[in-house]
Amino acid sequence: MTLDPDVRRHLDGTPLAHLATLLPDGAPHTSPVWIGTHGEHVVFLTSPHSRKARNLRRDPRVALSIAPADDPFEPVLLRGRVVEWLDGDEAWQIMDRIADKYIQQPYPRDNPRVVALVEPEHQTVGREEPRVPR
Repeated sequence: MTLDPDVRRHLDGTPLAHLATLLPDGAPHTSPVWIGTHGEHVVFLTSPHSRKARNLRRDPRVALSIAPADDPFEPVLLRGRVVEWLDGDEAWQIMDRIADKYIQQPYPRDNPRVVALVEPEHQTVGREEPRVPR
């Protein structure tokens, strides 16, 4: 699926995304992540041994939500699957590009990191249900 231009605009900004994965018992697990794009994929970085990485290696389904700073009542919602894990030089190039957005410098090399490539299956900007007047 091609990334919607409005979704891409938010992903290429500096929002924190909330990533939902599934624990082994089926319970939800969420964590905030830096987010970006790589081609038509959504990307985030993590430790290869993090809870989210272990969850996603077992079950690649993800849900992401972003509340844009300029309009938190128009959320970006995305569901998809991790279709590839990158490490090595290719991953560090993506991580540095993402880190530059958030902290204006390359990502520290202190600990091993990997990049997850998410293929979007469902994406929306704004509420999926009608807005309730205030």
